[in-house]
Amino acid sequence: MKEMKNYTIEAVGRALTVMEALAEKPDQGVSELARTLGLTKSIVFRLLYTLEQSGFVHRDTERASYSLGYRIAVLGERVGREGTLMHAAPAEMDKLRDQTGENVNLVMRDGQRSHVLATRQGTFPIRIFAEAGRYGPLHAGGASLLTLAYSSEEVIERALSDSLVRFTHQTETDPVKLRETLQRIREAGYHVAVNDLDEGAFSIAAPIRDAHGKVIAGISVAGAMARFNENTRAQYLEAVQEAAASISAKLSLTRNRE
Repeated sequence: MKEMKNYTIEAVGRALTVMEALAEKPDQGVSELARTLGLTKSIVFRLLYTLEQSGFVHRDTERASYSLGYRIAVLGERVGREGTLMHAAPAEMDKLRDQTGENVNLVMRDGQRSHVLATRQGTFPIRIFAEAGRYGPLHAGGASLLTLAYSSEEVIERALSDSLVRFTHQTETDPVKLRETLQRIREAGYHVAVNDLDEGAFSIAAPIRDAHGKVIAGISVAGAMARFNENTRAQYLEAVQEAAASISAKLSLTRNRE
């Protein structure tokens, strides 16, 4: 019988054990944690120091004790938000794909990048590449630029002050013009992108709001410019806005049930 390989990383396992111990009993010192976990104080100290640098552990300097840090709360909030969204969106994504025949993308902002949470492949022979889990820029693309438009001023300022990559001849890299575009997106409540991220492609995106009315994601249809005209633009825009509204309504309903 072939022996199974062990792919675990001991240090990661120990770090997780430390966090679990602090979740069970906050405000522990190095010595107490070492006794509880059966590790040396040197190892525990190094684990705590590493976790503290990343915000996963907080050190009380006066009491020389440790508790879970802010990053745990951030991750927990995000898991809840994305988990709820992933329950509310699939049926509407399927419906939108069936209505338009185009790719459907569910996109969130993750720091200074856009993150494709889920996709539905279009039914046309010629379609645009899409992949769940892919990260991209915020200054180009239908849903990407839309999520940036509804972000805080701090996020927008940082995004526009970075080096803006030109992906096609129509990628806008002028911060002033991009700010004007972001303002138009907020006023219109949607975004139509043409040839700005992928040559020969369009994307039509609308915002998804949580129960408090905050924009947390964008849903879009994307396809080849060969199929893009005034009629499809109007049809797709209506369908995308309906899908976004339906998902938003489901998120609001979920919140109210809680």
